[in-house]
Amino acid sequence: MSKSIEELKSLTTQIRRDILRMVHAVNSGHPGGSLGCTEYFTALYGKVMNYKLPFTMEGKNEDHFYLSNGHISPVFYSTLARFGFFPVEELSTFRKLDSRLQGHPTTHEGLPGIRIASGSLGQGLSVALGVAQGKKLDGDQSLVYSLHGDGELQEGQVWEAFMYASAKKVDNIISTIDYNGRQIDGDTDDVLSLGNLHAKLEAFGWIVLEEKNGNDLEAVIAILEKAKTETGKGKPVAILLHTEMGYGVDYMMGSHAWHGKAPNDEQLDTAFKQLYLEAPADY
Repeated sequence: MSKSIEELKSLTTQIRRDILRMVHAVNSGHPGGSLGCTEYFTALYGKVMNYKLPFTMEGKNEDHFYLSNGHISPVFYSTLARFGFFPVEELSTFRKLDSRLQGHPTTHEGLPGIRIASGSLGQGLSVALGVAQGKKLDGDQSLVYSLHGDGELQEGQVWEAFMYASAKKVDNIISTIDYNGRQIDGDTDDVLSLGNLHAKLEAFGWIVLEEKNGNDLEAVIAILEKAKTETGKGKPVAILLHTEMGYGVDYMMGSHAWHGKAPNDEQLDTAFKQLYLEAPADY
């Protein structure tokens, strides 16, 4: 059943609670980027993407999603569980021995919704482009979506893929950059500046859209829907989505410090008070 905007907004709060609960339980994981991308995942799976359940690896005549910056697996796992790919209770196994929910997504345990292992940064766009071309060869009109960290764009393979996509006119892909300006070692401008990313992607032959309010659910839905109208025009489509790392938890925002650090008991309690739900469906 399709959910209303208000239901989806409530779900973003629930997903954020899931993220924090997961990383807190094992004192490891990456809450910062996960919290920042919650609206994107909720929009994608709640309104924008065409997919079917039960999940099949081939996903013929379905839209596909590929997460390149695999360290933000908590938001991916929570989204998949909350949209019915696997039981919500399984989130409690995150990063534990023999769990299907490893720190970076893997495929060998057959977790529904996961089509590639992603952990080594810079590879996701190459995979997504291969799938997009495969869909064209199969006469499959569905779209391929991918998500990338802005720090990840410091990898050379990404730029080879950007060049390849436009040269081969792969116009059934929508690649979103989580443009939060931060990475594990600090601000991207300090580590290795991306310069004018919008202009660079356009110079590489992409259609480029930009959304400054990447933590506004309705704005994210709108930019993704706009991107869909730009497909099929002979060029790949990119979205620069400006988000805030750690969004929703005041002490996590404004810094790269929570890129890969779990909250302690007191910090978790503080965060849950900020992410209040009258009837939370915590696992």
